[in-house]
This record gives sequence, structure tokens and C-alpha cells, in this order.
Amino acid sequence: MTSLFSIVLAAILGLLAVASAIGFILQRRATEPGSVATVQNLNARIRSWWIMVAVFGGAILLGETSTVILFAFLSFMALREFWTLTPSRRGDHLALFLSFFVVLPIHYVLLGTEWYGLFSIFIPVYAFLILPAVATLTGDVNEFLARSARVQWGLMLTVYSISHAPALLMLETGTPSALLLVYLVVVVQLSDVFQYVWGKLLGKHRFSPNISPSKTIEGLVGGGASAILVGTLLYRLTPFSPLQAAAISTVIVVAGFFGGFVLSAIKRDLNAKDWGYVIEGHGGVLDRLDSITFAAPLFFHIVRYWFTT
Repeated sequence: MTSLFSIVLAAILGLLAVASAIGFILQRRATEPGSVATVQNLNARIRSWWIMVAVFGGAILLGETSTVILFAFLSFMALREFWTLTPSRRGDHLALFLSFFVVLPIHYVLLGTEWYGLFSIFIPVYAFLILPAVATLTGDVNEFLARSARVQWGLMLTVYSISHAPALLMLETGTPSALLLVYLVVVVQLSDVFQYVWGKLLGKHRFSPNISPSKTIEGLVGGGASAILVGTLLYRLTPFSPLQAAAISTVIVVAGFFGGFVLSAIKRDLNAKDWGYVIEGHGGVLDRLDSITFAAPLFFHIVRYWFTT
């Protein structure tokens, strides 16, 4: 695992070094206000990527426990961002307290101890039933259905779905499980990056201005195809054949796109541009993990049902 991961990490760092050099050159050449703003945003994104790669790579190298703790922290931050923008009432406070400080920790403890059976049903069954039951004790019935749905959506997106990324560490496929997590994250994140780059270079036709004004058909097609190509070339990180890697990376890319698209629709409903401002140039933690919310569960179950030994 160490040698293959080192090669992938070195390649990513090399790409970031090239991107940083290009950003430096563009910054010196940009003169028009619009160009200056675009280049500044690009360089902010690149600086943030250096930090994110260092944190994620360090967690992987330190082992499974550090990786699970990292994702538990990311889920906490994402859930916090979700509820910072989502309206709530006093009657929701107990359910929210339990979501943050009881449900989330227990869920990740189940993951860390590899108790798959309870991990897989704890939130969609037990939390699903207990949290609205607890909420009724406050006696607040105003918009109760909508409020309960928001509690469930928040947990499912930011905790349950995201946790399926580190859950890959519990799978036995004949290849190091950490490489499966690296594969998922690389394909998902490169898909987002490639869509951004292709959109800036060739984007003309808006895909859905009401939901995501920056996404173009050219960006989606070019970015998705580029990410699928990378996913196919990285098949050695996985138990997949090249053809299987192409098919599975296609699932990851499509699911990742709809994860970001659905979260964008929620943001528009909440009249927000970003989920937060923690990551320079990217927005919040949930802005960076929105693609993971849909891609991780699908990838996890494809691997678990078809490739575990």
C-alpha cells in the first residue's frame, strides 16, 4: 500500500506544483479586473488543495483510526454548516443536540469498531425513529413534518453518507483497503476539478442556471470523461479490472455530480451561495464533500457486494 499510495501522492503533489506555477504566471499577467478576480479565486483554490491533500494524506499514512477520526470531524463540521443555514425552532434543539453529540459519535464508533450490521442501520432505523419521537416531547407541532425531515436529511447527508468513505477501510478485497478510499476521493475530487477547468475553458451552454449557474454542459462532459479516464488508469489501486474500473468510475462521477447538484438545489432553496467559509476559495466543508455524499455509499456497496473476499 505504501509504495502505491506514495506514487499517487507524489503525482498529486506534482500536479499541485504545476498548478501553483501556472497560477503564479497568470497572476503576474492578469490586468483586467475580471481576469484578476478569476485568477485570485483559482490561486485560493490551489492553496486550499495543498492543505487538504496534506491533511488527508497524513491521516491515511497514520492509519485507520486517524482516518475515521478525520471523517468524524468533517461530518461534524458539515452537519454544523447544514444547520447554520437551515431554519430550526426551539422544539428542534433536543433532537439537534442528540444528532451532534450522541448519534454522530456512536455512528463513528460503530464504524471504527467495524460493527457493520449496526453501523448500516443505526441512523436510517434507530435515529430515524427516536429523533422525531424525542421532538414530540417539546409539544411544538408547527411544521413538524418539515422540521423532522430536515433533521433526517442533515444526518443522512453529512453523517451517514459521508461515513461510507472511511467505511471502505473495513472491506477485505485482497488489496489494501486504504487505497479504495484514496481511489474514491481522487476520482470524485478530480471530477469536480476537471469540470471547473473544462467549464472555464470551453463552457458555453449552462446546464441548469436555476440550480448551479456555473455548471456548463461542456464542463460536465469534459470533466466527467477526464475523471473516468483517470479512474480507469488507476485500476491498480483496486481489485477491479480496467473495464470494471471504467464502469465503476463512471458510477462515481455521475453520483458525485448529482450529490453536488442536489446540495446546490438545497442551497438555492436556502438562498445561500456556499455552505460555509472554512476553506478558502471553496466555501465550506460541505461544499467540498457534497459529491462524496452520493458517491461514497454507492461505491462502498458496489465494492462490498461484488469484490469482497
